[in-house]
Amino acid sequence: MERYKKSRRKLIVFLLTAIGLILALFAAFLIYALVYYRADDEAMDIYYNSVRIEAQKNITVLKPEEPSGTALIFYPGAKVEHIAYAPLLDKLVKQGVTCVLVEMPFNMAIFNSDAADEVFDKVAGIDSWYIGGHSMGGAMASKFASENKDKVSGLILLGAYVYGDYPPEKALTVYGSFNDNLEKHIDYTENIVVIEGGNHAYFGNYGEQKGDVPATISRDEQQNIAVTEILKFIGNDRY
Repeated sequence: MERYKKSRRKLIVFLLTAIGLILALFAAFLIYALVYYRADDEAMDIYYNSVRIEAQKNITVLKPEEPSGTALIFYPGAKVEHIAYAPLLDKLVKQGVTCVLVEMPFNMAIFNSDAADEVFDKVAGIDSWYIGGHSMGGAMASKFASENKDKVSGLILLGAYVYGDYPPEKALTVYGSFNDNLEKHIDYTENIVVIEGGNHAYFGNYGEQKGDVPATISRDEQQNIAVTEILKFIGNDRY
């Protein structure tokens, strides 16, 4: 009986310790996830005041006045508020590209890499679908593209590189010269654009990013160059 009681006590202690550890890890994750980069005033103004924007649950559709039949599904970077990419995407929208901005759980695309599956049936009149994203969002967009080659015409990566089994010739990789740590991960040569003076954060409007090298060009300049390259890549070079 005594041995049984000791075993029971050990089991209770083990279970309480395990539960405590799980709760501590969960609390640590929540603290980590709730501290994120927020969209600046310019991004908020475009997102909430543009007549071309239509929010639908976790996706936001940015509609051009004269649609070209081409659409881009965009995954935000890790711990970045999705609204921060409204200025970049608005530049594409003005050139006829329909853009669909995805809001990710806890602002991290790793938790919903298949989010694009929810988009295709919600936007009519699209002949060519592209998927892309910034940083981790680009990696998860690449993962989706590699697993759904029949659903997208190409992949657009900003501050990211091809992740998974996707043909590099069907991908566009754009990054700032101060984000040169990406080079060690890029083992392909097709469609690579390095923006001189650009950094990692300037593809979005969310302020400065910890550990990022300050850019020597403006945020607007970096985004304009990225947009020009995207339009060339998708064959819509009216910009």
